[in-house]
Amino acid sequence: MIRIAIVDDQVINRKNIHQVLERQQEIQITMEAVNGEDFLNQLKESKADDLPELVLMDIDMPVMNGIEAIAIAALKFPQIKFLVLTVFDDDDKLFEAIRAGACGYLLKDDTAEMLQDAIEIAYHKNGAPMSPAIARKTLQWLKQVPSSAAINKQDISSVSLLDTLSEREQELLRLLVAGKNYRAIADQLFISPQTVRTHISRIYEKLHINSKAQAIHLAHKYNWV
Repeated sequence: MIRIAIVDDQVINRKNIHQVLERQQEIQITMEAVNGEDFLNQLKESKADDLPELVLMDIDMPVMNGIEAIAIAALKFPQIKFLVLTVFDDDDKLFEAIRAGACGYLLKDDTAEMLQDAIEIAYHKNGAPMSPAIARKTLQWLKQVPSSAAINKQDISSVSLLDTLSEREQELLRLLVAGKNYRAIADQLFISPQTVRTHISRIYEKLHINSKAQAIHLAHKYNWV
């Protein structure tokens, strides 16, 4: 049985996907979320055995979009596979999603059979299913990329994630990652240690982490420092 999560801000979309998948005996819809933040919060509250194994993720959602949600969740839950299911077929969205950690990219007007096949390919065969139109774009892009080109670590999705922090919060994050304690940060920024704690708590909340170690890991992974 494959545990699947559906993340989409539109009720009708979630209902349609649910109706398509509930016919499959080996699929169980265990989670539905209305945006990326809702999804991450539900992940945090789930037991290990209840976590989804594959997520169907929309891109354009309020509060937190799908690409940012994938970037955060893929880091904390690397065992989960993410399939983008969206109306967007432009290059920027496609490659942002792949860089964030998506293993496949489908369009919402693809057939039910294509969605079912994509889940099979992604979960059982560890493949990278794509809509035909998306696959053509990918091939065209690969033909244009020099063989020696390297992927920039500070990709668009990581910049979007960092931009959720204010300038002061970004400054605090850099000092924290540099190894400074709350008192040293407070002295350097001419604020109280309690204000530092408040800022750090807000940073953790925005990045959906809960420790200095996770903050350091994120900062180095995305080359923020």
